[in-house]
Amino acid sequence: MGTIILVRHGENDWSKQNKLAGRIPGIHLNETGHQQAHAVAQRLAALPIKAVYSSPLTRCVETAAYIADTQRLSIQYVDEVGEVEYGEWEGKKIKKLAKKPLWRAVQFFPSRARFPQGEALREVQFRAIQAVEEIAERHEKELVVVVSHADIIRLLLAHYLGVHVDLFQRIVISPASASVLALSPEGLVRVLRMNDDGPMHPPALPDDGRKGKQKGEKRKKQHQESKPIATPEAKTNNWVALPPSADGKSRPQARRSDPAASLDEEE
Repeated sequence: MGTIILVRHGENDWSKQNKLAGRIPGIHLNETGHQQAHAVAQRLAALPIKAVYSSPLTRCVETAAYIADTQRLSIQYVDEVGEVEYGEWEGKKIKKLAKKPLWRAVQFFPSRARFPQGEALREVQFRAIQAVEEIAERHEKELVVVVSHADIIRLLLAHYLGVHVDLFQRIVISPASASVLALSPEGLVRVLRMNDDGPMHPPALPDDGRKGKQKGEKRKKQHQESKPIATPEAKTNNWVALPPSADGKSRPQARRSDPAASLDEEE
């Protein structure tokens, strides 16, 4: 099973100013972004990473460089995990774009949204999925890193979680966070982490189900062994003493009702 760590690039001044950078070239990490990129590289340092892939845009390349240098690997560029082509929206402030009628579609019905002179989000999701599937096929039993953008990672996670693309905006992906996918050649998918900024450890081998089955059988056996054994005395000692009658004479004892018998009668 191949493991893919999706890393978002670090902070840049455009995102800090709430401007839509898109595919505009030459947008660099700011000071905080470099610190974030260094931090994520250190968190991944102990992992046996075999390859580092990246969007060709500057902010991703700079983030990927920290990881690649730590792992002593080169960066492989994949245009299909590059940022959304926002077309006429690129470079605009989010505050102004939010007033446009298309903004509502982007937020609530993104499966039908296409940016003016740009891409449709359903097309973006498809190209990103294709790229990740090809990378997973290339690294069936290895651990790799893919550095990309917030919307790309959210669209990928929505797909592998089985969430409709219209709900992908609910997923939060922070700068320099890591999200982890485990993809098996047989089709098995596991989303191991999302938007994570904590320490990373090598993934455990997948459980084939036998271990859980053995544990279940052991618990069942222990339960049967601890179940009390009914004695003849316990079986007959089910009488209930009734209070004396109004005339002072004692009443005959009544037998407890048998729940099983009641069930049988109801059936």
